[in-house]
Amino acid sequence: MKPVLPVQPPLRLADCPPGFHDGLAKAAARKRTEAWCARIGELQPLLYANARHALLLVFQGMDTSGKDGAARGVLSAVNPAGVETADFKQPSAEELAHDFLWRIHRAVPVRGMIGVFNRSHYESVLVERVMGLQPKSVWRARYRQINEFERYLAENRVIVLKFFLHLSRDEQRRRLESRLADPAKNWKFSPDDLKSRAHWDEYQAAYEDALNRCSTRCAPWYLIPADHKWYRDYLIAQVVVHALEALRMEWPPLAVDCAKVRID
Repeated sequence: MKPVLPVQPPLRLADCPPGFHDGLAKAAARKRTEAWCARIGELQPLLYANARHALLLVFQGMDTSGKDGAARGVLSAVNPAGVETADFKQPSAEELAHDFLWRIHRAVPVRGMIGVFNRSHYESVLVERVMGLQPKSVWRARYRQINEFERYLAENRVIVLKFFLHLSRDEQRRRLESRLADPAKNWKFSPDDLKSRAHWDEYQAAYEDALNRCSTRCAPWYLIPADHKWYRDYLIAQVVVHALEALRMEWPPLAVDCAKVRID
């Protein structure tokens, strides 16, 4: 089993096949993923009981890349009460009146919790860049601001793991067509998906810059081939398990002398 390594610049997305699965068999990978997910379920109560660290999982990717599905699959064995989620869509008027990190910082999980960001502060160097919502002088400065923000989180015991779900254009087309063909999935389709798809190359360039400029030791990016959902979850679950096990958590001791406790 090869460890999943963080992005090491310089990275070219064109050199990273979205359909890669390292020759693994689907059934074997799923079995291993189930074991890792169960392990995450065992470690989450320890994280909560100690309340010394928070774990933040950031999911970014093109529409239909599987951000919700990845979070749901990898945290399938976790008590929902131990998870805080945030879905960053178009900013509200109140959010636009603040700096771009204001709404992000408010959603960072408290210590003891696992946080999930479906999209994140990186939208400010992705959609705002590609769609021309901010001038270059503004979004270009945000790479440094993001790195400083994530370093601040790490220094305050927030473990930041960022996953870019790397989807191919052909697979996105198939998934969009599936949403249109299945009445139970119609609600997932939005005309905005097609607007983003029309800027595919620009988005790939923007993602490439974000990965290269903002994969740091304290907040690494992981490039996850996402054409195969089972391989996507296999990789992400492995990273999460290793991050939690690296904390070497133990059950906190009772604050009183057990021998002196009397329960009537």
